[in-house]
Amino acid sequence: MNYRLHHVHLICRDLEKMITFFKGDIGAKLVKRRKFGDADGAMLELEGTYINLRVARDGEEIGENPAPSNYGYDHIGLQVEDVQAAYEALAKRGYSFFKPPTEAAGSMIAFFKGPENITIELIQPKA
Repeated sequence: MNYRLHHVHLICRDLEKMITFFKGDIGAKLVKRRKFGDADGAMLELEGTYINLRVARDGEEIGENPAPSNYGYDHIGLQVEDVQAAYEALAKRGYSFFKPPTEAAGSMIAFFKGPENITIELIQPKA
């Protein structure tokens, strides 16, 4: 049995802001707007992986964990050709980096907070 990452599914407050981020700032393609149950949402595609976004469903309570780390989801890692260039472009757009470009385990990495405080890692593997 072979497994391959198919999608990431994120619940958000502001669907349009998240679509704009993934489409405009990251380069994902909007595949379609759709409902997830009774909740508005969208499906985007980024280099073969889908990113599903949706708002809260009717009556659904969404909890928040303000702790910096917890078991489960930690961050989304996006491979880029040039971490420094991506860092500069995203910083100009106002994204807050808590780890600027740094060499780690043979790669260049950087971490920033995307919309709704999601943590995103940029990674440039060394050849």
